[in-house]
Amino acid sequence: MTNLKIAYDPIYAHPLPEGHRFPMLKYELIPEQLLHEGVIKPENLFSPGMLDVGTILLTHDKSYWHQLRDLTLPPKEQRRTGFPLSAKLVEREIRIARGTIEGCHYAKESGIAFNVAGGTHHAGTNWGEGFCLLNDQAIAANYLLNNKLAHSILIIDLDVHQGNGTAQIFENNPVVFTFSMHGANNFPFRKERSDLDLALADGTGDAAYLALLKETLPRLISQRKPDFIFYLAGVDILASDKLGKMALTKNGCKERDRIVFEQCLMHKIPVQVSMGGGYSPDIKDIVEAHCNTFRLADELFF
Repeated sequence: MTNLKIAYDPIYAHPLPEGHRFPMLKYELIPEQLLHEGVIKPENLFSPGMLDVGTILLTHDKSYWHQLRDLTLPPKEQRRTGFPLSAKLVEREIRIARGTIEGCHYAKESGIAFNVAGGTHHAGTNWGEGFCLLNDQAIAANYLLNNKLAHSILIIDLDVHQGNGTAQIFENNPVVFTFSMHGANNFPFRKERSDLDLALADGTGDAAYLALLKETLPRLISQRKPDFIFYLAGVDILASDKLGKMALTKNGCKERDRIVFEQCLMHKIPVQVSMGGGYSPDIKDIVEAHCNTFRLADELFF
């Protein structure tokens, strides 16, 4: 049986307001599909607990955290996040961040681990934005560094939207390299500066996308020599995505994942994967593309 470990909790899908429930269905459907296929067993799933405040404050400002905790984030800042603040929503984000941290430990044991949710890369040190309140992979990266469990980290963000919060959080940190490959004309319209940004034209398809990634990623790993990698595997690069403006096929999306995973395997670098965005009108397209990432990891790593 596969040793793949996947963070999942029902809270990932449920505390969201009515207008946002459709895209969040994937958080239930992905593990259900993988279980149905026999790719995983129930014991491959783990439910993350709550995260201590000290770990959150390694990444986010205390005043911002208190506004989330006390539900006092100003209305304008709540609108920036995309939904009204609630205690359940804050708990959801805390559990997602804890799941990503726990995934790091599993990845160091077996090479790879997943969070069904996560990829909350629009949250900065003192702001939430774009359905992101706490930046799970940034929190986990700072946790690894603070506990001397990693010394050089590479964050590979292949969501269609720039990882602006992640870029801002690590803008002055020389041991965390942020790489974002995203749509040039997409949200956020005010970009931050990653260590490497590759901004792609609308309509970019499989051939151009994969060629650029194949050219860039091996060079980055060779130069940076990371001992831990975070991968944000958004499927909003699909041609079917209503927000993405890109033109990749499901197979192209899967080959993107293969490039990342094969580099991690070749260099024996553990990788934690958070799933990021996906907004195709047909939920089956979202779930299938995300499940391909899990299937491929099971095939390559186990």
